[in-house]
Order: sequence, then C-alpha cells, then structure tokens
Amino acid sequence: MGVESMEKIKKKIGIFLIIGIVVLLASFNTMIRFVTDYQWFREVGYDQVFLTKLKTQLKIGIPLFLVLTIFIYFYLQTIKKDYYRKVHTVYQGLDEKVINRIALAGAAFVSFITSATFAGSLWFELLTFLHGVPFGIADPIFGRDISFYMFQYPFIGQIYSTFISFIILLTVITLVFYIIMMGLRRPTLFDVKYGPEDARTQTGFHMENGKKLMHIALRQLLILGFIFFITLGLGYFLKIFELLYSPRGVAYGASFTDIHVTLWIYRFLTGLSFLSAILLLVGVQRKKLRVALAGPMMMIAVAILGNFVELGVQNFIVSPDEISKERQYLEYNIQYTKMAYGLENIEEKNFSADQQLTSEDLKENRETIENIRINDYRPARQFYNQRQGIRPYYQFHDVDIDRYIIDGQYRQVFLAAREIDTKKVNEQWINRHLKYTHGYGAVLSPVNRITAEGQPQLLIRNIPPESDAEGLHIQRPEIYFGELTDTYVITNTKEKEFDYPKGDENAETIYQGKGGISLKGFNKLLYALRQGSFKMLVSGNITGESKILMHRNIHERVRKIAPFIYYDEDPYLVIDQGRLFWVIDGYTISSNYPYAQPFIGEKGNYIRNAVKVVIDAYHGTTTYYIADERDPVVETLRKIFPQLFTSMDQMPGGIKDHIRYPQELFDIQANVYRLYHMTNPEVFYLKEDLWDIANELYERKEQVMESSYMVMKLPGMEKEEFVLSIPYTPKGKPNMTALLVARNDGENYGKLIVYKLPKQKNIYGPMQIETKINQDPNISKEFSLWGQQGSTYIHGNLLTIPIENAFIYVEPIYLKADNENSLPEVKRVIVAYGDRIAYEETLEAALNKLFGTDFGKTGDPETPMPAPVVEGEPQHIRELIIKANEIFRRAQEAQRAGHWADYGKYIDELERTLERLHQLGTAEE
Repeated sequence: MGVESMEKIKKKIGIFLIIGIVVLLASFNTMIRFVTDYQWFREVGYDQVFLTKLKTQLKIGIPLFLVLTIFIYFYLQTIKKDYYRKVHTVYQGLDEKVINRIALAGAAFVSFITSATFAGSLWFELLTFLHGVPFGIADPIFGRDISFYMFQYPFIGQIYSTFISFIILLTVITLVFYIIMMGLRRPTLFDVKYGPEDARTQTGFHMENGKKLMHIALRQLLILGFIFFITLGLGYFLKIFELLYSPRGVAYGASFTDIHVTLWIYRFLTGLSFLSAILLLVGVQRKKLRVALAGPMMMIAVAILGNFVELGVQNFIVSPDEISKERQYLEYNIQYTKMAYGLENIEEKNFSADQQLTSEDLKENRETIENIRINDYRPARQFYNQRQGIRPYYQFHDVDIDRYIIDGQYRQVFLAAREIDTKKVNEQWINRHLKYTHGYGAVLSPVNRITAEGQPQLLIRNIPPESDAEGLHIQRPEIYFGELTDTYVITNTKEKEFDYPKGDENAETIYQGKGGISLKGFNKLLYALRQGSFKMLVSGNITGESKILMHRNIHERVRKIAPFIYYDEDPYLVIDQGRLFWVIDGYTISSNYPYAQPFIGEKGNYIRNAVKVVIDAYHGTTTYYIADERDPVVETLRKIFPQLFTSMDQMPGGIKDHIRYPQELFDIQANVYRLYHMTNPEVFYLKEDLWDIANELYERKEQVMESSYMVMKLPGMEKEEFVLSIPYTPKGKPNMTALLVARNDGENYGKLIVYKLPKQKNIYGPMQIETKINQDPNISKEFSLWGQQGSTYIHGNLLTIPIENAFIYVEPIYLKADNENSLPEVKRVIVAYGDRIAYEETLEAALNKLFGTDFGKTGDPETPMPAPVVEGEPQHIRELIIKANEIFRRAQEAQRAGHWADYGKYIDELERTLERLHQLGTAEE
C-alpha cells in the first residue's frame, strides 16, 4: 500500500471521527434525557410503556429509511444513466463517483426526513390501527364498524398526507439532481468546431441532443404525473368517508345532499383520477396531447358541474322540504351523538314538583337535610389558607368535595391538602431541593357545620394533624407528590429534611418512601447534567444513599407516563387508612365518531371516563385503573400497553368508596343533553324544547350555575347517596324544566337520571328564587344596611334540592368586610320553598320557620355541638370573657414569636371558649 493510499485512509478516518464527535455533541442532551427518562419510567414501573414507543419507532423508521434510500438511489441512477446514454455531454472535470455519492446523499436525506416524520408522528396511530377493538356498532351509511373511523381511518389519512409530501420531495430532488448533472456534465446543445488555436465556436443548434433532453424530462414528468393522478384518486376515495363529518346539513354528519350528490361526485372523481393516469400514459406514448389532457379536463368539468348540482339540490330540493328530506339524517345525528357522549341509556323520570312537603317528609329525609351545604368551597379555601396555612410557604391550592363516614354517619365534606409552594421558599438551592421537600397534612370540614364566626368547623386541622372525627386520622401526612410540587428534590442526604414547624425548632425527617432514583455512582453526574445543576454534582450532602424524586407534580406525572390520555384538571384528595392519595380522572377522547356533534371544542366528539389514576402522595406510586371496560378505546390502549392498566377490581376498597363521577365529564354531558334530550326529529329540527343550564347569583353577579355534589336521597330511592346535579331551564326562560343527576355510589356509579318537570305549570328556577330573595323587603333592607357599614354581602351557591316530590332551595349569605385580609363569614341561610322564603341565622331556624319542625333539638350537625363541660372550667359569662381575653393574648404572643403550632392551638381553644360563651348567653336569654 502506497504512501498516498495511507494518507487517503487517514484522511477518511479523520473525517469520520470529526463527524462522530459532531453527532455526539449534537445529540448529547438527547442521550442524557433518554437514559434518565428510561430510569424514571423503570422506577415508576412503566418501562415497557416507554420502550413501546421507541421499539415501534425503530421498527417503522429503520426499514422505511432503508427501503426509501434504495428506491430513491436507484431511481436517481436510472435518471443519470438515461441522461448520459441519450444526451451528448461536455465533461466538466468530476468523475462519476462524485455524482453517485450525491445521488446516495440525496436519497438518504429525503428518506431520513420521510421516515423520521412518519415514525415520529404516526407510531401511535399505527399501534391503534393494528390493535383496534371493534365497537360492535356500524355507521348508518357505509356499514363499517365505528372502530374503522376511530382507529383505521385516521392512520390511512396520515399515510396519504405523508405520501403527498414524499411525492413533493421526490419532485424537488429530481429537479435538483438534473441541475447538478447538467452542471457537472453539461449537455452539448450546439454543434462546435475547433479553430486554429483550438478555440471552440458554435456553428448551430444540436437538434437531436435537444430532443433527447426534452424526451427525458417528459418521461420523468410522465412518471410523476401518473403517480399524482393515482394518489389524487385515493384522496377522493378517502373523502367519501369524510362525508360522515359534514357540517352542511341541519345537523352534523352526512346530509341529503351529501349522500345523493356529493357522494357520487367523489366516486366519479375517483374513477376519473385513475382513468386520467392511464390516459396520460397512452397520450404521451402516442404523442397525442388531447388524449393526455382528456382526463384532467373531465375532472375539472365534473368538479365545476358538481358544485352547481350541489347548490341546486340544496337550495331547490332540500331547503323547501328540509324536515322531510333530512329526517333520516337527523335521526342518525341524534342517535350517534347520544352514543358518543354516553347518553343513550340515560333514565328519564317525571317529577311532579307538587310542593306539598310536610315536616314529616323532612324528618324522613333527615340525612339529606343534615348534609345540605351551607359553606362554599371558594370562601372555605380562603379560610383554610389564612387560618391553617401556619407558615407563608404553605398553600391550600384547591378544596375538594367528597363524602366520608364520620362518627357513624354519611357526611359530605370539604378536604384540602397543605402543600409547600416552592415559589415562596428561599431560593437557595439547598432549601428548594434538599430541605423543603414536602407539604404536610390536610384539613377537613363538614360542608354543613360553621363556627360562631360563620367559618367552616374543622374536624381535621393543625400540624401534626389533629382529628375530631372518629376513625378518620392521618398517620402519614407528608405530601411529596401534589399539585404544587413543581421542582425535583433529593432525599436521604446528610441534610435532614424540614418536616413541620414545632415550637422554637423545626421537626426534621428522612424520607422512607419507595419513590426516587438512586444517585449512586455515575447517576450523580447524569442527573446533574439533566437538571443543569453544578451544585448537585459538587454537593457534599449527596451520598450513595441519596435519591432524586422527579416529575412530582401529579399533573405532569400522569401526562409524562401516558400522554395519549386526557386528564381532568381537578384532582381530588382521598384519606384512606391514615394515608393521603390523589385521584385523577382520565378520559379517552376522539374527534372521529361519525355523525356525533362536536361539543368538546378542538378535542372532538367522543368521550369516556375510562381511567381513574391513583397517586400515593408519599411514595409517588401511580396506578391506572380502568374505570370503563366497555370503552373500546381504552381496551385498545390496554392491548398496546398491557403493563400500564390495572383492573378496577384491584383498587383498594377505601379508595373505591371515594371515586366520583367527574364534574368535567358531567358538564359536557349536561351541555349536550340541553339539545339531545329531544329525540323526535321534528321537535329537534325546530328546537321547540331547547334547554339552558340554569343561572344563579354568586357574589352578586349572575352566572351559569356550576354542577354540585350533594348527599341526598333521590326521589323514590331508599337511602341517601352522593350525587352530582345541575338544573335546566327552557331556552330564554327562568323557570325550571328538568334536573340532571349523576349517581356516584357503589353499583349505581355512573348512572344518569333526568327528572323532567311538568310543562303546564311554573316551577321556580334558580334565578327566579334569586329575584324573590332580592325583592324581599326584610332581606333587601338588611343587605342595604350591611353595604353601608364598610362591608359587602355575598350570595353563595344556590342549591336545588329535590325532596320527595318537591324542591327546596338553600343559599348561604356571606358578609365580608371591605379590608383586604377579611374573610367571608356565613351570616344568614336562606331557604325557599314555593312562594315562601325563610331568612335566618341557621339552617334549622329557616326550616323551622317554613315547616314548623324542630331540627335543633335533634342534634342538627349544622348547629355547633355543645362544648363538653370540663371540671374546673369557668361556667359563667364573666369568667369566660376573662379566659377568652387571656387566650387571645397568648395567641398574639405566639404569633409574634413565630410559634405557629402554639398559635393554632390557642385559636382553637379560643374558638371553643367563644362557642361556650355563645351557648351560655343563649340559655340566659
């Protein structure tokens, strides 16, 4: 081997090394992220979910890249050989190997873009295409199972779009390759002769060479034209199925004109496209331009004529007799829309609303009365943050509504987690990532109990959590995973974690949970690079026993694991066996359900609450339970990701008792049902019985009512249960026309009932009740008085409660001082029944006034329970006043000293003293 050959080899090796280093540096962050992501997925137990995507992309991308590269390379080689064989060229100094390398590079470039796009964006569609579970329901026009439209059709459409892009890229690279070849070996389009000094001069145009060059170009155009028309025909064939999503008619889906005109136009254009491809070949071969252009001209004519026919049929045949022509398609729209939103089995019941309640009726519905909510979650959240925040960095992000067995009784409660808001923690790296790692505990209050101050009465409170509810305690209060846990933390370090404030010193702890990835060995460098943290790398606090907890925000966590599921924005907290868990509702959503009217914005026209995700607030364990095994979409996902899903039968009973029918799904269904309770096509077409969600006043502003969770005994049922409900009014009218209810408990979970009211009489709707309240002389007088004393009155949520065959309405009235830090306080409770309104300080007093019953003597939980008499405790008003002043003084001293736990205890003691004082004062009156 010569010296020159060795130099060439060294040069090539150097080039490859440089390319390798550049590729490594360019993909370094990607590699780091890939390795750490895999470790995280393995830590949460879903490594196969992570690898399924990668394996599928590789299985698609690599073979597709190789096949396309070979195909395009040989395609370009064919062009080159044709060019060199048939066209005389002038050599420009570059050998043929250079052109071959250019052809290979171009082929690889186009193949890489195509395969990367296809594998990167269509891996999930391919898997659903291959694993789609049948719906067992056929579309009414073409008779195909709904699974074709949900799983197969979207993938086919994406292939079509990708193929169109590929043809465009192939056309561009063909043009570029011709330009490159002409630059390297220029065609001799002119005859030349050589002068005495070897100078070339043009003597005339080389006709034969020009014709050959033109012939080659036409042949390439012919090939691309043939492919184009075949592809166009496939596109028109696919458009046939798009008619099932047509917005043309009186309702969503294929209409009379679509089926009787547009469908046949698409079919005709499909055939003409294939014919055009054949005529193009024949015309070019026979050198007859008319034959080659006949197909495209016919397609243009059919498209233009078809538009006129569509307009004519729609305007002169359908519009004059629309209800008759569109009846069948209206029926399809009603039927398939109800199926798409899970409304096909809704139970309809007539509700007389005879308004003949008696005190005996109320006593028979005692559990309903005792669970009437006189607190609202928004003021409750303000109260929690101000009175139970303890430290500035503690935050109650949200208040959840649930039900628990408390002291042997079924009670509706507010529940909120005390999390750490990392934005309010000192920005030092150690504080944010090693020290302040978790929130602590929760607060719980019954929705119907208030203190003498008009604030929620807390059954679980303080740090560490104290519980007054028998059987409801929190033994593992630490919250490492929540809604505000937005940063990574490192546990089991030399720096002990802050646990909770305790007197002059803070309690500290060491994480004992299952979560986290070990930072032993190379992992410390790996995650320092992942987080971009030099301090993590050099910190002496981090040992081989340390673990990093990532993706702790539960919203981010579930979307990281399974981004193909849509998640509810409102997770809720559950206490089970002394531990804290989060529950997030997951939905399968699609925009491909034929004939179903879109009601979910850009997300689509099909929805199921298919998944309940449970996250352990301490360990971070995340489990996906299948909540709706009748949903073919989630069953398809289970076939693709068998590791991901767990049967609902395996959900712990203590958590299963607290699953809720999701408010987001219910609100979508309630909105759909406004229109789709009408099943008669004529009534539907004329919108004769269109409903609205009822309005109410909240904070003195009119707004659309929110659906409400309540514990009540539904009419005709034997016992109370946890339900979600919303009232309807006729379109543009304030009177109530129906009440939609979703059941939540046991075997009845997910059942929907609509109580329809008689149309021949007026049943007061929520806004009519609000109007009556504001027009009541005594009430409006007090409202005016409050407004003049530096305070503001606030309307709480108006509750619509069915009892037996009647409705009662309950609304709390809050009073709030105008200063910034004041809290709204419940000062009055309004109960409306028929034409009568009671406006009293307590719920039982209002019920007593309306129905002559006495709930106070039966221990109504809304009434603050008498404080137990403790031996040695003051029993006279004067002594209690002195004691209250002393407790208040101690509370102020604890607050100034920053002893927040003591401060909380003093406030609780003061609350009990004031309640005792109130009771003694009432007794003396």
